[in-house]
Amino acid sequence: MHVIADLSIVPIGVGTSLSRYVAVCERILVEAGLSPRLHAYGTNVEGDWEQVFGALKRCHEALHEMGVPRVSTNLRCGTRVDRSQTMDEKTASVEAKLSSTD
Repeated sequence: MHVIADLSIVPIGVGTSLSRYVAVCERILVEAGLSPRLHAYGTNVEGDWEQVFGALKRCHEALHEMGVPRVSTNLRCGTRVDRSQTMDEKTASVEAKLSSTD
C-alpha cells in the first residue's frame, strides 16, 4: 500500500542542536529508496508502507546507537485506495486553485 507521510523525528536528551541527527535520518530515508523532502519542522516522504515504516524504524535505531536516550516521532500519514496520488500531485492541485482567476 502506498503511503504519504509527514514525520518529525525528535531526539531527546541531546541538547538544542539537532541537525546532526536530522542528517542521519535523511540519509537513512534516501538509502531506503525514498525521496524525502526536508522542511523546517520535519520531512515529507512517500512510498510503500513497509518501506516508509521500515526506514522510520531504522532512524530510531540509528539515533539510539548514537547515544540518544529517547526518540519521539510525530507522524501524520495518509493512504488512498480509490486512486494513486503522489505528493507532487497533491501540491499541484492546491497551487492550481491558488492561481485560478475564478
